[in-house]
Amino acid sequence: MSAAANSMTLGGHFTYFITVFLMISGLFIVIARGNLIKKLVGLGIFQTSVYLLYIAPAKLLGGTAPILSDAFTVYSNPLPHVLILTAIVVGVATLALGLALVVRIRETYESIEEDEILSLDAAPERDGIKQ
Repeated sequence: MSAAANSMTLGGHFTYFITVFLMISGLFIVIARGNLIKKLVGLGIFQTSVYLLYIAPAKLLGGTAPILSDAFTVYSNPLPHVLILTAIVVGVATLALGLALVVRIRETYESIEEDEILSLDAAPERDGIKQ
């Protein structure tokens, strides 16, 4: 295999490198950060990488929408795009629910840091009121 063909193959998989990078960084943010808003941002980055993973192979070079015509012979499959549109709607709903839960947690514990919430939750009750 020549150097030009090898670089074309490597360049052709650029989308997958970006997908893996986004997936790893999103997962790292969810695991390593204690702030609940940052965890939701990490979840959004992870979801975006999954969208990219499905959309990247769905586009064919020279492909067109599947409208039958004598002028076109190569068609792109619209199913991955439809599935990703549905996943985006579910992702927005998940993010909205997560933000609503963070607001309620902030009202209850006066913090959105995971360490502080866990320490307040584990504190012994005194006089029926959590410290």
